[in-house]
Order: sequence, then C-alpha cells, then structure tokens
Amino acid sequence: MKETKQFIISKNLVMQAYKLVKANAGAAGVDRQTLDDFEMNLKDNLYKIWNRMSSGSYFPPAVMAVAIPKKTGGVRILGIPTVSDRVAQMVAKSVFEPMVEPHFLPDSYGYRPNKSALDAIGVTRKRCWKYDWVIEFDIKGLFDNLDHELLMRAVKKHTDNKWILLYIQRWLKAPMKMPDGTLKARDKGVPQGGVISPVLSNLFLHYVFDVWVSRKYPDVPWCRYADDGLLHCRTEEQAEKVLYELGKRFNECKLELHPDKTKIVYCKDGSRKGEYKETQFDFLGYTFRRRKAKNRKTNSIFINFSPAVSKKALKAMRAKVRQSNIRNSTNLELKDISNWFNPILRGWIQYYGKYYPSELYSVFRHFNMTLVAWVRRKYKRFQRHKTRACIFLQEIAKREPELFAHWKIGMIGAFA
Repeated sequence: MKETKQFIISKNLVMQAYKLVKANAGAAGVDRQTLDDFEMNLKDNLYKIWNRMSSGSYFPPAVMAVAIPKKTGGVRILGIPTVSDRVAQMVAKSVFEPMVEPHFLPDSYGYRPNKSALDAIGVTRKRCWKYDWVIEFDIKGLFDNLDHELLMRAVKKHTDNKWILLYIQRWLKAPMKMPDGTLKARDKGVPQGGVISPVLSNLFLHYVFDVWVSRKYPDVPWCRYADDGLLHCRTEEQAEKVLYELGKRFNECKLELHPDKTKIVYCKDGSRKGEYKETQFDFLGYTFRRRKAKNRKTNSIFINFSPAVSKKALKAMRAKVRQSNIRNSTNLELKDISNWFNPILRGWIQYYGKYYPSELYSVFRHFNMTLVAWVRRKYKRFQRHKTRACIFLQEIAKREPELFAHWKIGMIGAFA
C-alpha cells in the first residue's frame, strides 16, 4: 500500500539540500554530530528528514549558542543548528528563496545570489563622488530582535505553502542551548548561523527599510548589506531629516539604530570645502575617506573620496596570521605552509585588494616576517641571523614568486 504524506516534498530536494549543506561545511550542533558522522548513515538520515518533513512531524532541535569574537570587540552569539536541521532548513530555503528573491530590490546586496559585498563597495564608491553626504547606519542586534509577528506577515505575503509556513514558525521558536546547558526560549529574532535566517532577515528589512525608503525618499540612493546600510544625501539638512525619519521607522518596527555606529558623514575630497566632525566611514571592511589618486590621462595627482581596506580589517588579518602559529610550525616545509595559507592570502587579495591594494602592504610584510621567524626556528644556521634569514627567503621568493599569493603580485620585497 502506497504511503501517503501530508506534504509533498521530493526526496531529490532533500538530497540536493544535503549537497549544499556539505559544500558549506560547518560545525556540529547540540547533538555533536559532524558532517562525517551524518554521512556514516547518510541514506537513513536523509530518509528521516524527508519522512518527518513530509508528514508534518519534523520539530527542529535547539540551536547551540556559540560566542564569536567581533572585529570591533565583544562577542556575537551564533545559533548553530544540527547537521540534520541545516539540511531541513536548506530544503525550505530552496523552495522559499525563489519566491521572494525576485521581489528584492537591486541595492540589497547581503546574502543574495549573484551579489557580493564588493558590488556594494563599488556602487558606494561612485555615489560618494556624486553626493556630498552619507548616512551610515547599523541596526542594533538585528538577528536577535526581529519581531516574529511582523516577519510572518511578510512571509505570508509571498507564500501560502503550508509546510513552509509551519516549519519557519517552528524554526523561529526553537530554543537556544546556552554554554551552561540551559535552554533559552525565543520569542523574537532569528538565530545567526541558521541556513534560512539570512533570507528571513532580508525579507523583513525589504519591507521595513528597502521598500519604505524607496517610496518615501525616491531621490535618496541607498545600499544595504544585511544590517549595515548607507543613504546618500545632497545636503546636511536632508541627511538629518532622513536619519530622524529612519530612526522613527525602525522604532515602529521594533528595531533600533545602533547609536555608536550610526552617523552622518561629509564626503570631503579635494574640491569639497568645509570642516566637519565626521569625514570618513567604514563599510564592509573598507574605510571610505579622502585619498590621493592619479589621473591616468594627465598623470596628475588629485584628492578624491575612495575606499581602501580598513584598519580594523588589517588588524584582524594580522591576528589571523599570529593565531595560525606559523612561526612555531617547524614540522612543516615551506610548501606545506604555502598550501595551508595561500587560500587565505588569495581571499584577502581578491577582496581587500580591489581598491588601493597597496594598503595591504603592512599585512604582507607581517606575514613575510612571520616566515622569517619560522626559518630561524626551523634551521639552526639562521637562529641568530635575522638578516640572513630574510635574504634566504628573498632568494626563494625571486626564484619561486608563485609560491605565495602575495609574492606573485610583487610583494616579494616586503622583508626587513
């Protein structure tokens, strides 16, 4: 007799969701089951997910609270789902995201297909040349404070699919297991770390901010990446008015602008005059401020308002090098270090090297000097000879410039 299910969910959809989860990797949840553990009984585990979701009996387990250090200090609490729950969320996301994605506006860049943070940086760069004033805003605890009732109202505008609605509501209510083992009930917010959370937060802000500001201030260009956003204004008076109305709007929707991370900035360059308190801002790891630039046609130098890697990002990159403990990894060969760290170096170059790549010099010099320290620990003949260790590595860099990603782009000389 053929088994009947309350909801029609294909087994293939569950398999495809698992493949996406595997590609994204990720840590274990409250059950401590890793992806490798999950794969040991893959067929049965996927069948259980499909069977429970199809019958309406899938109840998500608690998410595991994990504290992640912020670049700006303090910690951010992530809610890590189990592997099985990540697969279940991916099943729902695969169906729900195509329903809402076509409605999102072009200047929403965060966690969207075929859009990136660098796209947001690029469009912001051009707008800062055209508009004198920028409102930089940050939403205080967005993921922790999203109102469930308002969010579900937005979800229901785009689907009447009963199993999508059922499981989104259950994911919103799933408790968080704290480090001390207690379970914390949740009546607002979405867990940062959930597979479906970025889509839900984008949908919420689509109505709270994107649609609202586009309708109320059609002459004010804006750009948003998750909970970080910018608005470009012609005058200081306009910026003050828009910021005031923006604060009211977020309060109406039970959110709050971060008082320390929200400000009005004057895009001062060589032609814009006047003295103002705020003349630079950080956005997505870049600092926008006045910088020297070269006119390629005339070779003349001028001052413009442009982005380059921020000091906070540079500090975080140097910390990453220190935490890797390369200098004490004397069991490795130079090629091993290259294979280990090159993907990280390439990522930094591709992202932070898009604009003013020379600003990355200090990080690459720090990395090179870490290699010098590694050479002095690994080879006895260099222990007391830093200069000779530098020369030794410089010769390798000239002979094999492709060994490290930054050597390949000409940062060989960043020794000493």
